[in-house]
Amino acid sequence: MKNEILKNIDNPKELEKLYRSDKLAFKKAFNLAYTDHTSHPNFQFWDLRLNFSEDGLSFGNRKELWLVLILTIIAGLIANISNIPGIRAELFFTRNTAFIIIPFLSAYFLKKQALTLNQIVFVAIVFLVSAAYINLIPDLPLSSSIKLAYIHLPIFLWTVLGYSYLGNSHLDNDKRINFLKYNGDLIIMVAIIVLSCFLFTAITFGLFQLIGYKIEEFYMKHIAIWAIAGIPIFATYLIDNNPNIINKVSPIIAKIFTPLVFINLAVYLITLIYAGKYPYNDRTLLLIYNALLVGVLALIFFSVAESETSTKNNYKTILLLGLSVLTIIVNVIALSAICFRIMELGITPNRIAVLGGNVFIFIHLIFVSYSLLNVLRNKAEAIAIENSIAKYLPAYAIWTGIVAFIFPLLFGFK
Repeated sequence: MKNEILKNIDNPKELEKLYRSDKLAFKKAFNLAYTDHTSHPNFQFWDLRLNFSEDGLSFGNRKELWLVLILTIIAGLIANISNIPGIRAELFFTRNTAFIIIPFLSAYFLKKQALTLNQIVFVAIVFLVSAAYINLIPDLPLSSSIKLAYIHLPIFLWTVLGYSYLGNSHLDNDKRINFLKYNGDLIIMVAIIVLSCFLFTAITFGLFQLIGYKIEEFYMKHIAIWAIAGIPIFATYLIDNNPNIINKVSPIIAKIFTPLVFINLAVYLITLIYAGKYPYNDRTLLLIYNALLVGVLALIFFSVAESETSTKNNYKTILLLGLSVLTIIVNVIALSAICFRIMELGITPNRIAVLGGNVFIFIHLIFVSYSLLNVLRNKAEAIAIENSIAKYLPAYAIWTGIVAFIFPLLFGFK
């Protein structure tokens, strides 16, 4: 191998073939040959290619570390309100989990973006008003409109986080796509840290049990609770300071799961037709349909966000178009089912919320599918796919805001 490298050092094509034939052997032989040819430009290039090592994990500067620490402490103190006597922990977390996480992620990006005081005050007011609203509405466990507020308010707050992330680039579609990518990276990073914390917790419990102490209840109430706020903030900090830390993982996950979900969804729809199982009279099945719809839509978004759209990829575009079409079919079935239930059983907050959500998703899927089709037909650049996703994102802020804030009042907290 060493002789072949020396023979073809000025022949890039042959050298590339040698490298691809056996990368490990090539690297070993190259390093042996390089010691005698360190001044040769081609050898220098291949040395950088084979032996370049990126800097280790970066933890940013001291100011950023202090910011993360302060945000974590404040968020952790809010989480610990659940431990105050007389506070119902379950109700507290149902209403406030989003406020333990999202405002502090927003604060991190507001600081990084160096926005104006007016912009910061606007974001702060939105969070404060939202927190006051959700904690002052009546505690009515049977109220559908209040349950909808619990579900939709975190999504609305997520759009406020997007506002903080975008800074002064609210109309920049590339930045909006980067925000989606950040969310995908955050999910992966949080999952990694949470799994590590689970392992650490299991070891801690085991060690204390060996000496006769059961610390589970104390540990979860007074120590683990800090992780609710701390992990997302720290994960964001790591991603922000190490942009390449997840870059190789997220695209791989998207590439693996997109075809798998496409096959799974196709088989599911065929089985559905064969079995004659439709969600017209089955509320649980309709809920599953909508959960499936949201999950697949999110996968489409993240697949586009994690891809290189500067160049056309027919296979990926066809796959995403097929997945979009299948999702539209699921959406149409869900829409027809909810319309049937409204006509047969009347209007309720849940049915109107599901109907509106499905209509918004349906319109968005049409836009995305149209863009994918145009790219395949060479009538649009690949960037059009990203634009079809990014431009529509504010619509979700409007709808979730309506459901969270207006529905409980409109339906009299029923």
